[in-house]
Amino acid sequence: MIRDTAPFLALVREYPSFYLYDESVLLSQARRLQRDLEGAELLYSIKCNPAPAVLRSLFAQGLGADAASLGEVKLAAALGLPPELIYYSAPGKSEADLAAALPLSMIVADSLGEADRIQAMAAGQGLTVSIGLRINPDYALGGGEGGPSKFGVDQDQALEALAQSSRWPNLKVVGLHIHLRSQELRSAVLSDYYQAMAELALRFQEVLGRELDFLNVGSGLGIPYAPEDRALNTTALWEPVRALKARLPHTRLLVETGRYVAGPSGVYVTRVMDKKVSHGTTFVILHSTLNGFLRPSLARLVEGYSAAPAPCEPLFTCTDSFRVLSLNGSAQTERVTLVGSLCTAADVVARDVLLPRLEVGDAVAITHAGSYAAVLSPVQFSSQLPPAQLFLTGDGKVLDATL
Repeated sequence: MIRDTAPFLALVREYPSFYLYDESVLLSQARRLQRDLEGAELLYSIKCNPAPAVLRSLFAQGLGADAASLGEVKLAAALGLPPELIYYSAPGKSEADLAAALPLSMIVADSLGEADRIQAMAAGQGLTVSIGLRINPDYALGGGEGGPSKFGVDQDQALEALAQSSRWPNLKVVGLHIHLRSQELRSAVLSDYYQAMAELALRFQEVLGRELDFLNVGSGLGIPYAPEDRALNTTALWEPVRALKARLPHTRLLVETGRYVAGPSGVYVTRVMDKKVSHGTTFVILHSTLNGFLRPSLARLVEGYSAAPAPCEPLFTCTDSFRVLSLNGSAQTERVTLVGSLCTAADVVARDVLLPRLEVGDAVAITHAGSYAAVLSPVQFSSQLPPAQLFLTGDGKVLDATL
């Protein structure tokens, strides 16, 4: 991503902290999935990064929307996506959410109770409504049996409900949504998952007595974070996707992009505000860290509590998820601890790392800032100004990503 530091340094003079999303990387990731998952339709997971400039670029590429809130539904609709390309799936939707989203999206019911509420709403308006149903399958990613989940309806409960033709007279369940895990880097695991989801869809079609309009297999598409991570081999998914489509020839296959598209496209840049030495430790104080880009600081916090912490997406992937890069080009190196300006000892980006020597006014960049970055960070803490979000277009222009 960082081929020339000069543009970054120019931006640092204007913005003490900012995200920069690179459209060329964004579109490269999207086109790779469109090529390697030929036959599937991609839904961009808005919760990763809802910046309008990012959405416009991906929607223009033909991606639909995976919306996790009414706000995301409205955002996608306002940017021109038709209802048939917006899929609204989240637990705990209110009746107001459902009523507002009904004309704007395909609602995916997350529980039998939610389906009952949509049924009552449709009956009250004299409508017949098509919906999706999120399923918690009797299958675990990587093999084995499924388990309890806050997401979706247990497979057997859903099959039993659908067999009761009188339960939802004003509803037509036309699709299924399943998502079991994020950040999977093994193509063989995803291949087996696609095969299992084809079997699941066929079983539901048998109960429904008709073909499904869509099967959303969720995401799971991971990106390498740690130095030892190997990139997901998306070309190895071409044949499994083709085989799944062959078994469900009249059903639209939907795949959510998760962080795969947006994650590598962004960097976070923040300015050095001060520098001090305390009991032999050199502290470099940055403009905005925990409150600007939470995940690196959260990794340090988790690291302090466990030697081998388990992932907890999207907040925490692993302790070495991010690279910190100096933008000053100094030939001298120095071992430092990078901290922020908040009044908490948890505001730490990196401890005891060797970097080119940094001085006040210099800047550092942190990688993997394109997804689950600005959206997760507690920008209200200490009433600090939030970092800017910028968008580097394919033709080299820098725009405000939030407009």
